[in-house]
Amino acid sequence: MSQKSFTLSGVLPALVTPFDKEEDLDEPAYRTLISHLIDQGVTGVVPMGTTGEFSNMTLEERQRAVEVCIDEVNGRVPVVAGIGDSATKHVIAGGLHAMDAGADAVIIVTPYYLKPGAKGLYEHYDTIASKLELPIVLYNIPVCTGLNLPWQVVEDLADIDNIVAIKDSSGDMRYFMSVLEKVGDTLSVLIGWDELVQPALAAGAHGMILASANIIPDMWLQVYDHMKEGRIEEAVAIQRKVQKFTRIIVASGALGTKCCMNDMGVIPSARCRKPLMLGDTLSFEFRDELRVELETFGKLEKKAITFEFSPDERLDSRFFRVGLTPETISGFDLRIGEALVGDGNEVAHIDILIGKRDGPVGDAYARALSNPVKGYEVLQVILEPNMVVKPSTIMVPTVRNQSLRHSSLVYGPAQAAIGKAIMDSVEAGILPEVEELLMIANVFVHPSASRRKRIHINNYKAMRNAIRHAMEGTPTVADALEHARSARHPFRDEI
Repeated sequence: MSQKSFTLSGVLPALVTPFDKEEDLDEPAYRTLISHLIDQGVTGVVPMGTTGEFSNMTLEERQRAVEVCIDEVNGRVPVVAGIGDSATKHVIAGGLHAMDAGADAVIIVTPYYLKPGAKGLYEHYDTIASKLELPIVLYNIPVCTGLNLPWQVVEDLADIDNIVAIKDSSGDMRYFMSVLEKVGDTLSVLIGWDELVQPALAAGAHGMILASANIIPDMWLQVYDHMKEGRIEEAVAIQRKVQKFTRIIVASGALGTKCCMNDMGVIPSARCRKPLMLGDTLSFEFRDELRVELETFGKLEKKAITFEFSPDERLDSRFFRVGLTPETISGFDLRIGEALVGDGNEVAHIDILIGKRDGPVGDAYARALSNPVKGYEVLQVILEPNMVVKPSTIMVPTVRNQSLRHSSLVYGPAQAAIGKAIMDSVEAGILPEVEELLMIANVFVHPSASRRKRIHINNYKAMRNAIRHAMEGTPTVADALEHARSARHPFRDEI
């Protein structure tokens, strides 16, 4: 029987590879992840792809990961084993092992680093196909390989019996449409760019292989089912809801995916193999954004949090339980938070102090209002004229105001953003709305910043994340030490 009868469709996660403290495969965590995803309803799994960090693993390590995956799946869904390498000979060796281990198919990324031409690419896949008795999935991801698989080559390769599908992670819809046009009736065409899932399905894609399907497989299954049943508006609504999230995941790959799954309790560590590092491959800014998005999706458990001002004065609220958030938040004499968002001229950096009116923050608050420094005059944060936010907050410019126009252009949108961030934090239960508390926000806006909308967005995110850090007590000393090598002063090269 022709191997063209083997088809792929639906939602297939590109599995992350959990590592332990020595950066070795954490087999129990890997098994837990795989079964978790199958329980979520995924239609297949793909070990040892880009998200699996295969390129940072030895051949023996990759083969062991494939063996563990096949054993844990135990026939419940198809296993499409990644066997990519830069040399044809090495790919064949990986493919023969996958055959013996019991993989249902293999996925082969284009050769990387030395970049063969069209003829070399055809010969690469043709030679491999002649040596393997397994369905083969082509894999195009030029952002990682530096090499695009021309659709003309795909068209020729589609005639080979055991080449049955292609995953396209180019992010280029023109290319994707050309592939669908030429081979959509012959191969299963799968989208591998998380930001384009719904448009790709609308165009005729058979399914998806995604990093974010490790985290939100249920949402992608909904998109797939909606499109299959013609409920286009519902599918579009979900795609738009996850768009920001997928943009960060696409940019951060395995590290962003692992951070999310660690927050959700699916895997015990967000560790990747070096040189992938938090604060570098994934910025602390985007780490915070991923957590906020997971809360929005309902992926993090909600618990009651008690704000304790004194033994006799307690306030219960709702908080999204993430990270190291304590069940009781106390010690309001002085809480400190910091966040950096954006880059270039529109970068926002905010330091905040939160404390009681009758403590050191209250004293500093009063001094700042009664003794203004020319060019650095503090502003009372308001939501609208004559309506101050609660907790009462002042913002202190850290760059001298050059003129009234400069103040209005730059610190006007920043002030509005800070007010909205405070209001939203109160509504989310992250910050108590009480008269006892005051906040001071040191606000950096670049002197040459000019895009008001971007100033507003970046300062909103920075203030929201700074509040979260202050209330959670993060990063802890242990966190700071762990990530010290990837940390740097945010404006060392900017000013």
